Amino acid sequence: MAEAEDQAIKHFQELVSSDLSNVDPTSIQIRANALVARLKALNRNANAATRACKQATTEARHDMDQTHLGLQNLLYEKRHLEREIDKCLQFASIYQDVPLYSLPEFKTLAPPEARSDDVLQNVHQLMLNRLSFELVERQRLDQKRKELTAQKEELLKHSKLKLATVESVKTQIESLMKVRTILCCFRSCTHDEHFAGRRRHTEES
Repeated sequence: MAEAEDQAIKHFQELVSSDLSNVDPTSIQIRANALVARLKALNRNANAATRACKQATTEARHDMDQTHLGLQNLLYEKRHLEREIDKCLQFASIYQDVPLYSLPEFKTLAPPEARSDDVLQNVHQLMLNRLSFELVERQRLDQKRKELTAQKEELLKHSKLKLATVESVKTQIESLMKVRTILCCFRSCTHDEHFAGRRRHTEES
């Protein structure tokens, strides 16, 4: 397009600078009109190219703005995630204060699937499995404690019944002993009276 513009300008310059005294004016007019039409066409093409260039520039600027906005959003999300990660790292969870089985005890006591090589190499999964195992063990021990407590209460109940029986027997024995003592005293008194009576009878005779 630039070459065509240069050619048109060159023809105009030739038309203006040449000695046209011997040339037919009609021919010059026709040639000049053709050159003007050519220039108008070139101008229209230049305007169209300018508009296309402006449109492309606008689209490129829009794409650049969108890309920049997307980058800003990603940076914001990155900073947000970094803050959340820091919060998680600084979070003091209760599991940190829970007394757990030591790692050697866990490797010995836990089910095989809870202490596989893959689990032992994954720190997070290992901690989850240790906590789960601790929960199961505590539930088992708590159930055992409840069973032993129930057995203890049952034994105490039987012990109280036996103690009550012993106390009852003891009371009955004491009552019998008192009755025996009374009977012995009565027999002794009766015997003495009988013996005294016989003695008086003998003396009177």
